[in-house]
Amino acid sequence: MTSPFDLTGRRALVTGSSRGIGLAIARTLLSSGAHVVIHGRAAAVVAATASALAEEFGAEAVSTAVFDVTDETSVVAGVAAIEAAGAIDILVNNAGVQHREPMLEVSLADWDRVIRTDLTSAFLVGRTVARAMVVRGAGAIVNICSVQTDLARPTIGAYTAAKGGLRNLTKAMTAEWAPHGVRVNGVAPGYIRTELTQALLDDPTFNAWVLGRTPAGRWGEPEDIGGAVVWLASDASRFVTGQVVFVDGGMTAVV
Repeated sequence: MTSPFDLTGRRALVTGSSRGIGLAIARTLLSSGAHVVIHGRAAAVVAATASALAEEFGAEAVSTAVFDVTDETSVVAGVAAIEAAGAIDILVNNAGVQHREPMLEVSLADWDRVIRTDLTSAFLVGRTVARAMVVRGAGAIVNICSVQTDLARPTIGAYTAAKGGLRNLTKAMTAEWAPHGVRVNGVAPGYIRTELTQALLDDPTFNAWVLGRTPAGRWGEPEDIGGAVVWLASDASRFVTGQVVFVDGGMTAVV
């Protein structure tokens, strides 16, 4: 029997997949048989990432897309270019940014940049891709949330607001698109070791806080997120929609 986790024959777009968690998600989807569109804003970085993945998984398994997820015109054109080569069966809204500054000091421009990148982009890309999914009557969207979907820490107010909004955007998408066969779920990573969080990991005080706050006693690795995404993108979760799965080593389960 074919495994319900098998994604052979399906095409997946992972935004922000040239590095970090997005790249790990792309690799796991490739390992599960999907064709993956590597996305980013820096064409050279996207091309280099795709080339490395093509050497491992085959040139036919990887393609690229370069567009700004915060600009509607760019999103529409970028998605159309991808769909010209084949339908997008799976969308992973992963692109995001972080900004650390007390809310009493953060500028409106920085607030808007975080909200636009971490929340509005999921709406823009999600809606654009979902239009064709609704017509076909099938599709899976996975929004990458965060433990800040449920929790808050000082100095990351915009990020917390965006990720909390992304949870309810996931529910709103489900309410409108589930009747048309489109499933929408979220994956909420805990503290994951990436190049973007390396400075936090190198801070002895912050590192000790993460290790003490996480029942599993460690930082997550980017690869820890991929399995949950594959599950939510595959037929193994065919009756799961509107949910956010926390992959956080137990952080949100304890006080």
